[in-house]
Amino acid sequence: MNIFALPPRVIGVESVAEAAQVLGLGARDLLLTNEYIYDLYFKDKGIACLTLFQEEYGFGEPTDAMVDGILAGLGQLAFDRIIAVGGGTILDIAKLLAVADGARSVEALYGNARALKKTHTLVAIPTTCGTGAEVTNIAVVNRTRLHTKDGLVSPELYADCAVLVPELLDSLPYKVFATTSMDALIHAAEAYLSPQASPLSDMFAEKALQLILRGYRLVAGRAADVWKDYAPDFLTASNIAGAAFSNAGCAAVHALGYPLGSRFHIPHGEANQVLFAPVLRKYEEKCPQGKLFALKMLLANLLDCRMADAFERLFELMDGVLVRKAMHNYGVTEQDIGAFVPSVLESQQRLLRNNYTELTEKDMLAIYRSAF
Repeated sequence: MNIFALPPRVIGVESVAEAAQVLGLGARDLLLTNEYIYDLYFKDKGIACLTLFQEEYGFGEPTDAMVDGILAGLGQLAFDRIIAVGGGTILDIAKLLAVADGARSVEALYGNARALKKTHTLVAIPTTCGTGAEVTNIAVVNRTRLHTKDGLVSPELYADCAVLVPELLDSLPYKVFATTSMDALIHAAEAYLSPQASPLSDMFAEKALQLILRGYRLVAGRAADVWKDYAPDFLTASNIAGAAFSNAGCAAVHALGYPLGSRFHIPHGEANQVLFAPVLRKYEEKCPQGKLFALKMLLANLLDCRMADAFERLFELMDGVLVRKAMHNYGVTEQDIGAFVPSVLESQQRLLRNNYTELTEKDMLAIYRSAF
């Protein structure tokens, strides 16, 4: 029985220059990134890579239209490796490009999920501290024609190599740090509670929670740039939280959060934060013992508080980093909520099967109303 996998080799370096040297970047490499990242970190390094900038095809999180446009333009380029440098959007797009093999649409890739084959070596270099996508085998795309975000999962989507470069976090705005690190925290918590968890995924999840919460206690309520003093820890936490959920899976928080991202364009980690507390409270209402009890013990130890106060102390600390808003602040209406649950039940069973305890349609509606 396979209980844990971490296929990408993970390399840690201090700078982009060191990464370029270690990887031997050259003319047969396609550098997929954002133009501002290229200008800040690569332009003056004399690296002779081919370049492809996401902005030429669209902005924000990946959509089917954006990926289709990139796929259409790939035929004009000859390259051996894809060097993906960016946040979750860039890394997820790169995974799809690595297995495209002539496909010209997202629909073709999703329709051929079981037969995907990687045709280009993929090197993944994250520039945020939340996605963990550099070590996961999933690419999430907003399928606008279906009005939902959908994850494509395959062993072929694993990167061949992940490179952690703390220098790349130097230009990260505070809001992006906050939303992405929230995502990493929730990755770790959902992986820990998942029925698919193993002692190995638990070890990764626990360490990620330790690093993130220790960092949050040091930066909450302080000057916006203080978090950068701890950037290497947040980057490591994101990476190992990615390893945890790649094996144990995410669950209801992510599933219920997807309509907020796809329809209201709320940043992924922020949408998850909106629903994290309501989901944990529902879990506690339905099944307070078991792994949830263990999570409270772990949090009490990390936060120096009583077990009875662990969740509320966690939520207060998270609010000290990024204030959680109610869904109506983003324009969500009660009528929208009524449509969310059927959509999630139809499209997110991949995630819902990892729930800590069964959530009925009524439970999910109550979670949304609590977050409204």
